[in-house]
Amino acid sequence: MSYYDDKILPHVIDKICSTGQVMKLRSEVVPLSKGVVLEVGMGSGINMEFYDSRQVEMVYGLEPSHGMRKKAQANLNRSPVIVEWLDLPGESIPLEDASVDTVLLTFTLCTIPGWKDALGQMHRVLRPGGKLLFLEHGASPDDAVHRWQDRITPTWKKIAGGCHLNRPISELIAASGFVIDELENLYMPKTPKIAGYIYKGVAHKAL
Repeated sequence: MSYYDDKILPHVIDKICSTGQVMKLRSEVVPLSKGVVLEVGMGSGINMEFYDSRQVEMVYGLEPSHGMRKKAQANLNRSPVIVEWLDLPGESIPLEDASVDTVLLTFTLCTIPGWKDALGQMHRVLRPGGKLLFLEHGASPDDAVHRWQDRITPTWKKIAGGCHLNRPISELIAASGFVIDELENLYMPKTPKIAGYIYKGVAHKAL
């Protein structure tokens, strides 16, 4: 891992992903978590303040970046929720089949190289009746915006931790064995449209 990826990028991502509007959206999704939770791409632990400790038994925090895990420690220390780190990538989740009640994805699916394998792993570890909660940015339905997303993504992902601006998030989830129960799409205020088209929703595991 490069110096930029380990020392600089975690601070940049933490800053971008903790703005007022982003935190408001997080506060609407994260409290829906219940039981044993797998948070994929836990990053700097931004979501910790929104977990309901009365509803959550523990959280497996999947985060391969040492820099992110180090930055997360302060947020973990302030939370009563137990967190166990998993440092393998999302394509190789080291948990048993049907072992978690909730999978949480917040601004993560855009960065995973092997998104198909990763979603397959999330499907595997989610218990029947469990929920996949997602809050992601991705492909806009507006042609002009989408064209710019396609143009910029090859350069953008090199400086933004592998982030793809143009992934059709709900389509990827639906194509990976999940049934989407709730979906809300919106442009995040005060954010460039190429990076601010939001997919917010709840899905369950198709059997």
